[in-house]
Order: sequence, then structure tokens, then C-alpha cells
Amino acid sequence: MHHLLYIDPGSGSYLVQVLVGAALGVVMFFKNIKMYILSLFRRTPKKDDDE
Repeated sequence: MHHLLYIDPGSGSYLVQVLVGAALGVVMFFKNIKMYILSLFRRTPKKDDDE
């Protein structure tokens, strides 16, 4: 017996949007962690305030 799987275009496009959004969310999450860790090791130049 063959089972045919069907995803209508509305559900299919929603599924694609969810997967792309989740992937980009994970990428941005780890990018923010990476930038935070790198900022701990970088020195920021001190501003000289001459008043």
C-alpha cells in the first residue's frame, strides 16, 4: 500500500518560513555570543577628556 504525502502550498510555504527563521535565529544567537566573547578580549581605547 502506497501512502502519498501531500503538503498544500500554504502549509509548505509556512513550513519553509519557520525553518528559515529558526536557522537564522540560531545563527544570530551564536553570532551574539561570539561577539560578546571577543569583546572581553579586546581593549577599547580610553577617551581623553581635556576640559
